[in-house]
Formats: sequence, structure tokens, C-alpha cells
Amino acid sequence: MLYLKIIAIPCFILSNHVFRTSALPMDLNVHPEHLPYILNSRTSHNKSRCWGYESDCDIEHRYLDPVCPGPETSWAPTKRDQIDTFYEQGDFGYVKQQREEITHMCEPINQDDSSLECTNHLKFCRGHNIMINFENILNKNHPIRYQMDVLSNGQIGGKCKFHKEKLDAQCDHLSPLQSWSPELRFFTQIDDYPGKCDLIITEPTVIMKIDATVNMYHHFCDFLNLYASQHVNGSGAGMFSKDIHILVWESFAYESAFSDTFQAFTKHPVWNLNTFRGKVICFNDIVLPLLPRMIFGLYYNTPLIDGCENSGLFKAFSQHVLHRLNINQKQNGKEKIRITFLSRYTKYRNVLNENELITALKNHSQYEVKKVVYSGNFLNFKEQLHITYNTDIFIGMHGAGLTHLLFLPEWAVLFELYNCEDEHCYKDLARLRGVKYITWRDINKFTVQDKGQHPDQGAHAKFTNYSFDKDEFLDLVDEAATHVKKYKHGYSPKLHDEL
Repeated sequence: MLYLKIIAIPCFILSNHVFRTSALPMDLNVHPEHLPYILNSRTSHNKSRCWGYESDCDIEHRYLDPVCPGPETSWAPTKRDQIDTFYEQGDFGYVKQQREEITHMCEPINQDDSSLECTNHLKFCRGHNIMINFENILNKNHPIRYQMDVLSNGQIGGKCKFHKEKLDAQCDHLSPLQSWSPELRFFTQIDDYPGKCDLIITEPTVIMKIDATVNMYHHFCDFLNLYASQHVNGSGAGMFSKDIHILVWESFAYESAFSDTFQAFTKHPVWNLNTFRGKVICFNDIVLPLLPRMIFGLYYNTPLIDGCENSGLFKAFSQHVLHRLNINQKQNGKEKIRITFLSRYTKYRNVLNENELITALKNHSQYEVKKVVYSGNFLNFKEQLHITYNTDIFIGMHGAGLTHLLFLPEWAVLFELYNCEDEHCYKDLARLRGVKYITWRDINKFTVQDKGQHPDQGAHAKFTNYSFDKDEFLDLVDEAATHVKKYKHGYSPKLHDEL
């Protein structure tokens, strides 16, 4: 009898034995504000608190309603249409759409049969009693990442009534990170389950195809979509249980400076394809979550309507991660405005007169100024989050580090010094998160070191360094400080104690 060598737990037994861990109570370690929404999500009547995707959730009872202070656009003729459009594009309305699209691709006939359900274009799927054959990995002579030939015909399937034409019609987004088409196009109806499976996984398993783990902006698109997928998939007290497994759909061992974030989702080590190399695995419950590069997806390719902000989905994600990672706010007894200046430890987009600007800030008695380098060489990710969550004004050049805006407090301001001609990236992310965004306005008041040289595209604003006018900089910081003073002391977290 063989044992899985990578996972050093004795109960990982092959040859048609079952992998189990001790039963634990449902994990209700969630942000206090979320508890009534989670527990109410199982009921079907008279909801006083609901996320917004439930069929009987009234607008006035949903978790958070976006605000649209900007003028109406051609996308939406009325203010209500504008709010609803934003809600469907980047809020729990998107989750609602996915839940409504779920349909059987393989339908169980008997109680113990398999099942496979998916949304349109196979953006999200979930299955019960699904077989996956990982024998192809033995024949790969190179690492697997972003590949569409991990499986072949008959290497994924279930014992159920298979609607093949229906599934084939949804395989139109055939791309590694856009849908589950590359894998599910090989789905087959099998006669017996579990059949010849070497291992049965009884706990829920989430299979993730992830984006660039070295870049916070890209990797947090994975985490945001994972969180959204938990809403799409479940309801009730178990929807955010950490007793789940996560299998990353590549053969590289998972490594990332942001790996601590997985602690918000699972208590188990993260698996990769080599974990099951050459084996046939049966999964009692699998989730194939929303992906980072979906067409009109969440976060990365969101076609966000103008004039709106404050997504409840993004706020809930921020609260969920901060709570699960035990990141707290500390009291600021001096009542100073806390400014964090993000210094880049890179070749390009450095602020050449950074010390001058920081010194000017420190000369103002109302500011408490901290210069940071968000790199694992200086601060681990939890330490970074603690600083961010205790920041009132977050300042930095265009770059992935600005993704920390997701974890700023409600009243905070993101000051993107210069967007480097990528206008909407962090502006839109700040709108989704619901924090104020400002950036440099007068291009005559900064100096460019040179034209910059992209490796393939010639002169490029992201491939050079900058100096900024001190007085203009201080004026913009003062504008941000005015916002903080207006909203911070009047802010009170909305905690519900219905329990």
C-alpha cells in the first residue's frame, strides 16, 4: 500500500482508501459585522440582513448599497440605473448573476451519483463525486503553468446524466485563466464511482488557476475571486469554513510574499498538481472558482461605470481577510493624521526627491509620517497589512503596492502620486473598495528623469523616475487630510448584535 509522500499525514492512504481528518464544528470565526448576514443567508423569508444576492433580499436590507455621486452616464439613464449597473458589475450583484446562471452539466439520477454544475462560459463550477486522473503529469518534461493540456479525454468525469452538448456550448472562453473550459471539455460520463480511484478526498477542495503570485495586484485578483466564489457556492454557517483544501492548478510549489492570505481561507497546506502526480483522485466536493482573467470579470477586467463607488463585496472581502489574519487598529492617542509613504525598491518609478517630500510632511505637526518599503526583505505581509490598516493617507507611485488600498480604513485616502498614464487601474480599485482617491493634476509640476524605455514598446511613462513639486505635493496632502478629518472621527463601524 502506498502513501502520499508530500503530505506528511498518516491518513492519506492510497489504493481506494479514504482521506479524512477529525470532524470540527462549523467555523464561525468571521468579522462580527458579517455574522447575521451569514446565518440569515440560509433562511428564505423576511430577511432583515442579507448580502444582496438572495432572491428575497430587499435593497434596503442588503449589506451595502453603492453610492453614485457622479453624474448619470449614457450607460444608465437614471440614478437608480447607475447604482444598479455598478452593483451588477463589481458588487454582490455580480455574485447574484453567477448564482442564477448555475445549471447542471451532469445531473445525478440516484442519491450517491456525481453532479457537475456551472455558470455561463464555465466561469464557475462545482461538483460532487468527481474523478480526476493526474496520470498525464508523469509525461510532462517541463513545469506546468497556464497550460490547457493538463487533462485529456476521459480524465475528468462523474457517474451522472451528462449533457455534453450543453457543456460544449459553454466552452467558448477557451483560455487558461478565463474559464474552466480547458479542463471540462474533457469531461466524461463514467459507469462507476469511485471506481479505480487511488484516493478519495472527502473535505471540500477548491481548485485554483492563479495569476502572477509575485505581483500583489494580480494575486489579489485571485483572492478576491476566491472570496466571491464562496458566496456563489454556499450559504449558512459553513460557507467560510477553513476546513477546505486548495489545489493550485500548476506543478510549481506555491510560493508568494502574500501567501499568508491563504490563512484566511484554509487551515491546510496549499496543494499543487505534483501532490497527486500519476494518481487518480476522487473528490467528494470540488469548487472551480471564478478566475482572474475572465471576460468582464471581477477586479481585473471589470467594465466599471463612471460616477459610482463603494462595493459591499470589496468591503466584505477586506474585513474578512483582516479579521482572519488578526490585523487590528491601534489607538492613535495624539490624534495625528497617519501618513504612510510607500517607497519603491525597484529600478523605475522612484521618487527622486522622496526625502525632500517626506521631510516637508514631517515639518507639519498634524502629521505622523512613516516611510515604508513593502518588500519581504523589510516587512512580512502581515506587518505590511498592520501598517496599512493603521494609515489615514497612503501615498505611493503607480505600482502593485498600491493594492494595499484594499485594506485601508473606511475614511482613508489613497494618493497615487502619478498614474504613469494608467489612469483607471488604482482609481477604479479605490472606487470599488470605497476609499477616496486623488492623484497628481498639474503635469507641469513634476519632472521626468527621461522618456523611459519599455523593452518592446519604446518610450513609456512606467519605465522612468520622477521628481515632484514640493508645494503642490503638500497642497494635495492637505486636501487628503481635510477628507480624513471630515470622515474619520464621525466614523463608527456598523456592528450588529442580533445574535
